[in-house]
Amino acid sequence: MTEGMSLRERKKAQTRRRLLAAATELFSERGFDKVSVAEIAEAAEVSKMTVFNYFASKEDLVLAPMEEHIGDVARVVRERAPGESVSAAVRRQFLSAVEARDPSVGLSDAPVVLALRRLIQETPSLLLRAQALALRSFDLLAEVLVEEGEEPPVARIAAAQLIATRNTLIASNQGRLLAGEPADEVAPAAAALAERGFGLLDQGLGDFAIRP
Repeated sequence: MTEGMSLRERKKAQTRRRLLAAATELFSERGFDKVSVAEIAEAAEVSKMTVFNYFASKEDLVLAPMEEHIGDVARVVRERAPGESVSAAVRRQFLSAVEARDPSVGLSDAPVVLALRRLIQETPSLLLRAQALALRSFDLLAEVLVEEGEEPPVARIAAAQLIATRNTLIASNQGRLLAGEPADEVAPAAAALAERGFGLLDQGLGDFAIRP
């Protein structure tokens, strides 16, 4: 979205999108490890230095969009309204992102987004870094809960359940889209599954799946 941006900001956003598109196309065609930063720069018609002005490393060309959302959950919890529980705040934000078909919850079927998802899954080094980003999201959420007075172990237990629920829901969404289902068809089921998942957290798991 470029509304309200200055001309300079719009140009920077356009260059960033061009770099991401060029990198994604080359990575998809030849594999992440077989593409150099110089080749990405040439494809995007910029200098190699320009690439590094926007992205610190080749990995960032794939993971930068994901990295932008590391603090989403922590921020939503920190800014929740009086009387709103942590689980309710996280559920609200997730369902809003589902409604918006947001890539951060695995519900964008834009070709460039799907190509990046496939690339991460197929490249061990990228997958490891993506997992590290998810762990950072967990740490940030736990820190907010500690700031609010929770004991660190309790904060981490709660954060682990919330982040694991979100990650499982996101993986389900991504799997369906990568299998070829349109985002608009997946969204209703994604919302229903999210309601069920967060509902389990709200109720606690004490009575869940008791063996008869």
